[in-house]
Amino acid sequence: MHTLLVVDDEPGILHAFGRVFREPAVRLFTADTIRQAVELFQTVRPEVVVLDVRLPDGSGLEGFRRINAIDPTTPVLFITGHGTTDTAIEAIKNGALDYLFKPLDLHKLREAVQTAFEVARSMRAQAHADAPPNTPQPETLIGRCDSMQEVYKVIGRLAPRNIPVLILGESGTGKELAARALWSHSPRVDRPFLAVNCASIPDALLESELFGHEKGAFTGADRLRIGKFEQCHGGTLFLDEIGEMPSAAQAKILRVIQEQRFERVGGEKTIQTDVRLIAATNRDEHQLLSGTGFRADLFYRLSVSTLTLPPLRQRGSDIALLAEHFLERFRWELDRKDAHAISPEALELLEAHDWPGNVRELQSVIKQALLHGAGPLLTPEALPERIRHAASTTAPSSSAPTAHDAIAALIREQLTARDGNLHAHVMGLVEARLLRQTLELTNGNQALAARRLGISRGTLRAKMREYEIEVSNRQWSGELTPDSPPASTGGVS
Repeated sequence: MHTLLVVDDEPGILHAFGRVFREPAVRLFTADTIRQAVELFQTVRPEVVVLDVRLPDGSGLEGFRRINAIDPTTPVLFITGHGTTDTAIEAIKNGALDYLFKPLDLHKLREAVQTAFEVARSMRAQAHADAPPNTPQPETLIGRCDSMQEVYKVIGRLAPRNIPVLILGESGTGKELAARALWSHSPRVDRPFLAVNCASIPDALLESELFGHEKGAFTGADRLRIGKFEQCHGGTLFLDEIGEMPSAAQAKILRVIQEQRFERVGGEKTIQTDVRLIAATNRDEHQLLSGTGFRADLFYRLSVSTLTLPPLRQRGSDIALLAEHFLERFRWELDRKDAHAISPEALELLEAHDWPGNVRELQSVIKQALLHGAGPLLTPEALPERIRHAASTTAPSSSAPTAHDAIAALIREQLTARDGNLHAHVMGLVEARLLRQTLELTNGNQALAARRLGISRGTLRAKMREYEIEVSNRQWSGELTPDSPPASTGGVS
């Protein structure tokens, strides 16, 4: 979503901008004085500013100078009437991007602002490139694999909507980063984002942490405490590991979702709030609702909109991408500026590891490798022993069967057992196994499986019916054996 600030005291001009630039593509802010514009600019930090050359409390040029002093990289466009071009030209000389004439041509207006958005994007990219390497950068989700592309699409769909979201994923997969991405692409981005780890706060204190308490509510409550729901009014509250939340707090959370109202601990006054709730858990639905004390009604309220993060072991080439990202980030932080790359052998070991701790574990491994390694290249010797040991114990020996051996054995068996139509039968067995393996890898997500296979979803469904494949929670064997012959012996279509 782009952000645009328009400064003009004519309602007709503001109305025209409102017609051309609408949410969710553009978030429009308006001001009718220089003072109000500067205040909004400091709060919102819009990508582009449009200024009238004449405003009630001064000239647009003065407004431009004040905005330019705060951030000279923000593109500024001027709106000018006939006979007032001198001010606009003076602004161009001082660094403004362009100017438009009244009455506004809506087509030219759209083109000029879109150009300004592109300039703003380029300026941000250049500023990022020019930043010192050791300048702290906000953490973001990183990944290019199909499952992460799906995550980005879901974030894009859910971020603009003012609804609760439940993020599912193993520990270390980046659930808080996903929550921050939902916030940073939402209309609430200019309001607070607060995160609370429900597992790290004792049950007796969690309710007070979230909802606050009145003075004297319990022993030690010697003053009024404002909880996170009040602190976060208008913003976004992220509750990590919500499955660890005690039942009393769950009931109040459910009420906040439904009514946006609550009472402080020990208080009787009902407090109205406006908070978007994002929750996360490392348990799946069955684990969460099976004997953990988690309320089913709260789960169903939260799970209307879900976002599932894939474990690192299922992200393929993203492992190398993330490892190189962490190398670049931590080599400055740990004063290992000489370390420039990871050797192919070390990357091979990283990609062979199953990563039970996911991205958080990989981050730790790269830090350890930087501390224990030396020279410009991170080699296998710099990696923790558990990474090297796991790879050595799982590496196939020369006598271990390979995929080629399995295929050869399958063909030999079928040559012995069958006479005629052998090609169609073997190809059918292989195709059925390919579909099962792909569906297993994508956790039964047919749309994602179809993309991985390079076929349409309709074709995938037809082949699933042909081979009597049903998506279930059981783990399929990875062996290539004729244990589950397809219903049809037709060839590959």
